[in-house]
Amino acid sequence: MAELKIDAVVFDVLGTLVDEPAGLRAGLRALAPPSGTPSRAGGPGAGGLGAGGLGAGGLGAGAAPGTAGAAGRAGKADGAESAGPGTERLLLLWQRHIEREQRRVLDGDRPYLPSDLLDREAAGVVAEAAGVEDPAAVEALARSARRLPPWPDTVAGLARIGGGFPLIGLSNASRTALLQLNAHAGLRWHQALSAEDARTYKPDPAVYRLAVTGSGAPPERLLMVAAHAWDLRGAQALGLRTAYVARPVGDPPTAADRFDLHARDLTDLAEQLGLS
Repeated sequence: MAELKIDAVVFDVLGTLVDEPAGLRAGLRALAPPSGTPSRAGGPGAGGLGAGGLGAGGLGAGAAPGTAGAAGRAGKADGAESAGPGTERLLLLWQRHIEREQRRVLDGDRPYLPSDLLDREAAGVVAEAAGVEDPAAVEALARSARRLPPWPDTVAGLARIGGGFPLIGLSNASRTALLQLNAHAGLRWHQALSAEDARTYKPDPAVYRLAVTGSGAPPERLLMVAAHAWDLRGAQALGLRTAYVARPVGDPPTAADRFDLHARDLTDLAEQLGLS
């Protein structure tokens, strides 16, 4: 690893450090329609959305803009087996709304809207499909996107890697959402950056440039860590070094991808970085 000289490690958050589908499933299970009200989750609303974009909440469960990878892989995350088919349909509906709307922002088809407002939109779409009209229930569902559990290795892995390098969180989550995500999951950073500061979403180069500017280091001295190949490609295009970490809800590399490191988890990544 002598050839990999870095000054700071930049982490994606959603999907890479927290299990986004698991947190959303918990919110969806709490969204019970009124007694006797049939759910419309399997109806036209659930199947009519085009599958394209960035993944659940954005943001991080992991497909590249314009693909269906994140939504298609959501069922593989921990907790999917215990979730009912109605919950999985609603999760897919949420993901597809976020994917499509973030893609519209990236394409210039709608003005930038922070992730927490997109979450409220998605919660409204899902609640309507589930036959739920209570505004408080819809708001609670939207807030579930900020209560996401960390992967088992996340907190200890960040502490270990943070003992050797400054840590920067770089997320598509809004400033408000990122603050609450960090607090809920116990994420500790030297610096946390939100795509809201660039008023766009990854993989727009402007988002990765936030890490370059904030760190004061040249791109080639920053290591971008993510469970999503699309995210790493975006960072790579700006000159950042890249490390793929495998997660159940991630976007795996293709044969054409050339990332600097491939790790099973954060423990493996720390070892590859020479950290004891």
